[in-house]
Amino acid sequence: MRFAVLGSGSRGNGTLVASNDTYVLVDCGFSLRETERRLARLGVSPHQLSAILVTHEHADHVHGVGLLSRRYNLPVYLSSGTLRGMRKPVEAAGFLSGGQGLQLGALHINVVSVAHDALEPTQFVFSNGQRRFGLLTDLGSYCSSVLQSYHGLDALMIEANHCRDMLARGRYPYFLKERVGGELGHLNNHQAANLVSELGWQDLQHLVLAHLSSKNNLPQLARQCFVDTLGCDADWLQVADQDSGLDWRYIA
Repeated sequence: MRFAVLGSGSRGNGTLVASNDTYVLVDCGFSLRETERRLARLGVSPHQLSAILVTHEHADHVHGVGLLSRRYNLPVYLSSGTLRGMRKPVEAAGFLSGGQGLQLGALHINVVSVAHDALEPTQFVFSNGQRRFGLLTDLGSYCSSVLQSYHGLDALMIEANHCRDMLARGRYPYFLKERVGGELGHLNNHQAANLVSELGWQDLQHLVLAHLSSKNNLPQLARQCFVDTLGCDADWLQVADQDSGLDWRYIA
């Protein structure tokens, strides 16, 4: 099994997960042309995609879903709440809800409900029967059910959206600071690091920090917070970038 990132941040998100000839794209927040370009950079044609999974209806996650799915006749799976919240609805191949499982080719996907300011947001844990990869972004808090769902992973991509101090000192209006830092907003560096500490990280082959804010965080701050909390090697931590994403990472 392997995974790669088209891009991660407030200007567009997309993550590829693959096993054998099964390729699943999670979210598509880029234009059709930009999505095609970023897929090509990873050596993937849109014709190879098996499906698109959608986490929630915010534009940086769904902007290109409709065009991509129609152009290449790709099935789209999402929650019924996410579909209701989309400004440009898509034709759903199936609806997802927390606790549900979905089999797409060589990949089995567990659907996880999360706390975010969307109608019915979800995240996903992927398995090829031997290894497990967890994708966990766009949540402002977590509970025991999230911890249980993401326990025992071989690789994890987790949101480290903002630095608490940078958000507090920044230029966002008060209501936006409250939204981003609230229980239905985004995980800050400390929250994300503590979550990983609770899960245990020593058996992870990859730990990727994602969805970093361009205005309220810095990669070096996120890395240092994880190093201080976990005691891990800074060079082992990986960061998914907004522009360059992340090249293929293999889970042996």
